[in-house]
Amino acid sequence: MNPSISAEVRTNWQIPAFETPFWMGRQHPWCVVIPVINEGDRINNLLVKMKVLKIDASADIIIVDGGSKDGSLELNSLQRVGVRGLLVKTGPGKLSAQLRCAYAFALDQGYDGIITIDGNDKDDPVAIFSFIAALKDGVDFVQASRFIAGGVAENTPISRDFAIRFIHAPMLSLASGFKWTDTTQGFRAYSRKMLLDQNIAPFREVFMTYELLSYLSYRAPMIGYRCKELPTVRRYPREGVPTKISSISGNLSVLIILLKTCFGSYNLKG
Repeated sequence: MNPSISAEVRTNWQIPAFETPFWMGRQHPWCVVIPVINEGDRINNLLVKMKVLKIDASADIIIVDGGSKDGSLELNSLQRVGVRGLLVKTGPGKLSAQLRCAYAFALDQGYDGIITIDGNDKDDPVAIFSFIAALKDGVDFVQASRFIAGGVAENTPISRDFAIRFIHAPMLSLASGFKWTDTTQGFRAYSRKMLLDQNIAPFREVFMTYELLSYLSYRAPMIGYRCKELPTVRRYPREGVPTKISSISGNLSVLIILLKTCFGSYNLKG
């Protein structure tokens, strides 16, 4: 347990069970968390890009796996491309549960800030350097955006583009008081201070699927944390959309989560 986190606070964190197949220790103040599940060649392509960019010279790379069965996370291969740790969630839950595992692990290791990038190779990881610079400058929440000046959106499905621009981002902007433009993006960075704030309390079992992403976009600016969007590049492959969100039930679930977020359903009670 990290001494900067009180025993009382840490004991109350609700973290899904997870295993640590390998951990090579912290080298930098910053880490890049990559959630994956059955990403196949996509995660390997992303890691090779990050190795070429020398991301591992500025931040430690930690993969959190939701239970991949496709053989894409062979340990020696991961270490050759600069990955310093692999966590495997064994408890219940999807993306938000994976992130709770990784964020708790990173905070316990003493990282000052955590960058998260999807493992499906849609985002250009070169922006990680600007995310780290923003964290160093005191920004608490950096959100990637393909829709602001300098950002690039390629092959975004029309329905998704419409939903983000005219429903998801406007509603979270109105509810939080901060003008967001790309709120479904998982490419983000958070400061240690923000994730440890008991008025945010991200380590709760209510965050199991996609709740944590919406909730942090709503809650952080509302209670005064310094937020910023940075332009990034997101390219969907022409041959299909790599996503874990199914077309009907998945999008309906995201909409329900959005409404619950905007009406404060995930706020701490009492």
